[in-house]
Amino acid sequence: MAGKKKTANEGSSSRRTTQKANFEKAGVVVDQPIVETLEKNFMPYAMSVILSRAIPEIDGFKPSHRKLLYTMYKMGLLTGARTKSANVVGQTMRLNPHGDQAIYDTLVRLSRGNEALLHPYVDSKGNFGKAYSRDMDCAASRYTEVKLDPISAELFRDIDKDTVDFVDNYDNTMKEPTLFPVTFPTVLVNANVGIAVGMASAICPFNLAEVCEGAIALLKNPQADLTGILKAPDFPGGGFLIYQPEEMKKIYQTGRGSVRVRGRYSYDKSNNCIEITEIPPTATVEVIIDKVVDLIKAGKIREISDLRDETDLSGLKLTIDLKRGIDPDKLMQKLFRMTPLEDAFFCNFNILIGGAPRVIGVYDIYNEWIAFRQESVRRRVYFDLQKRREKLHLLRGLQCILVDIDKAVRIVRETQREEDVVPNLMVGFGIDQIQADYVAEIRLRHLNREYILERTKETENLEQEIADMEDIVSNKDRIRDIMIRELKEVAKKYGKPRKTMILFEEQQALAEEEEEIPDYPVHLFFTREGYFKKITPQSLRMSGEHKLKEGDAIAQTVESTNNAELLFFTDKCQVYKSRACEFEDTKTSVMGDYLPARLGMDEGELPVYMAVTGGEFPGYMVFVYENGKIAKVEMKSYATKTRRKKLLAAYSDKAPLTAALYLPQDSDLVLTSSGGRVLVLDTGELQPKATRDTQGVAVMSLKKNAVVAKAELLRPEQFENPQRYRPKSFPTQGSLLRPEDVEEQLSLMPEPGK
Repeated sequence: MAGKKKTANEGSSSRRTTQKANFEKAGVVVDQPIVETLEKNFMPYAMSVILSRAIPEIDGFKPSHRKLLYTMYKMGLLTGARTKSANVVGQTMRLNPHGDQAIYDTLVRLSRGNEALLHPYVDSKGNFGKAYSRDMDCAASRYTEVKLDPISAELFRDIDKDTVDFVDNYDNTMKEPTLFPVTFPTVLVNANVGIAVGMASAICPFNLAEVCEGAIALLKNPQADLTGILKAPDFPGGGFLIYQPEEMKKIYQTGRGSVRVRGRYSYDKSNNCIEITEIPPTATVEVIIDKVVDLIKAGKIREISDLRDETDLSGLKLTIDLKRGIDPDKLMQKLFRMTPLEDAFFCNFNILIGGAPRVIGVYDIYNEWIAFRQESVRRRVYFDLQKRREKLHLLRGLQCILVDIDKAVRIVRETQREEDVVPNLMVGFGIDQIQADYVAEIRLRHLNREYILERTKETENLEQEIADMEDIVSNKDRIRDIMIRELKEVAKKYGKPRKTMILFEEQQALAEEEEEIPDYPVHLFFTREGYFKKITPQSLRMSGEHKLKEGDAIAQTVESTNNAELLFFTDKCQVYKSRACEFEDTKTSVMGDYLPARLGMDEGELPVYMAVTGGEFPGYMVFVYENGKIAKVEMKSYATKTRRKKLLAAYSDKAPLTAALYLPQDSDLVLTSSGGRVLVLDTGELQPKATRDTQGVAVMSLKKNAVVAKAELLRPEQFENPQRYRPKSFPTQGSLLRPEDVEEQLSLMPEPGK
């Protein structure tokens, strides 16, 4: 006893010592390498958010969606009456312990009442808010009721036949599926947006019938072209999608890109008002109203007398009362340009494939889903095959008994103990224990001729079914046939007409409104790093030095007007078109607009030259390449009937570009090679081309490893005698600078902005 008491005292003393040490260390800052902090704290958090929260998987669901829908399935809500949402939320916490409000928010978005999905998975009753409204909140979970929508049956079909893997929930009390054995590509049918750590996902929805047709086409021909089948995204809010073939092709191949959607409106002539009934998926009614009000206060819109939200149970409705004599179509074109009534949905098809995030295009999504679905169908058929094999095994044991029923009866009657019946039958007929158990349970009334004949016929049918299933399991073509049949059934049963109409670029040319755009003199500044400023002469006179990014400098300075057309040529042989009036007047004390972000340029793309021209696009663009060639392209080649913002193949990519120059009229150019040779030529000697990406003509012959290092307009008095550097024919090597011209060059200071 004394020994035990001493041990207890020692333990108590040790605890007091530890507590004292911990108390003394309280508030002490311990240095820890940042790498160790990231590895121990940040990286596990990032992986959890990416893999278990924000990024959807190939079945089209995030873990929170899957846990909620599976709980509703296990509650029997696929059929029968609705139940309170609070009941579903509480049951879901057995799988998803992140709090009832987070679960209810997920339920709201999946519901039919919220109108966030093209094909909702939850049939709802009550107020679930609206996806197109920022301020319309949903009712509490105790007031609303839900059940699974009929289309959800396609999510769970044969889920109990080992079609997908199951894992333990967080406390190991029940199982949950890792994926749903979806019978159609749900990942493409309903929108899914998520923000993880260091990455995000934004998947736009497509029409269900078109998605199924696309899957069928790829199952029949893996090289099929989907552009004629899967036409474009289809958003639940409707509207008009401005179709851009190159952008859609990019989305289908890479999974990145953007689609522009504008609202739908109608004009009520009797009340002289515009009724907007559909808006882009990225906008809300409140945001649109706030923007219009701001424009009215700023005096940029004067055609509107009243604006109100008349949304009711029949759906969205935004009414704009017009002043007398206003053209509604012109006003709407103006609103499309200046408000979120026309907005872009930026696609980023980031999906978890095999536990790793991948940004893939539509074609790759189809291929991954087809591979996943093929395995699900194969596992389902194999499950049914095993069940039939087990049943056939029992019937074959029964056949052995039915050959001599009297013997079986005698064995049972002569067995004294019940537990010996099965072993005696096994010995008497040479069958295994499973077969003997089955035989021993047969009722006496079934020992007749009719029963025997039915079991014999059933055995024959089972043998045929087993042979057929074995062929399916080993034959991918037959599995594809099953998938095609199921896809056709889904498209026929749940397919709906498109909600978002397709508007081709030729149909959506914006109305010209020069009379409404104030025209006044401006100075345009373009920097080497891609910044742009528009400054009025008065503001420029009152300003100081330009504020620029460190290491940046003014590359071009142009005096023009507010209505000037701007073309920004980039290092990826593309040109982005804009107008000076689309940029706000600014001052030298600000850095200006960053063009890659403002114009939506591709990742890593930078502007290299700014061309400022008039509305009729007079003159030429001259491109000088390092290989000594010059391309003279008519400026009209960059004019389009529609107000397209981006043109591909703006110039040739066959050789690196030395300089791009816009010439309203033919002028003299000076080309300088890296070897020090100079060439002066009149661009009038070059034949203009209408093809933008023409490779040009050879003008300067270059020695090995030499390039055209510089190209500029001939300045007055740049050379004592420019004729010395003009060749009689092309191509030519050019001439070395004469001593007097070398001195002249050294004495000339570079002009600002050149």
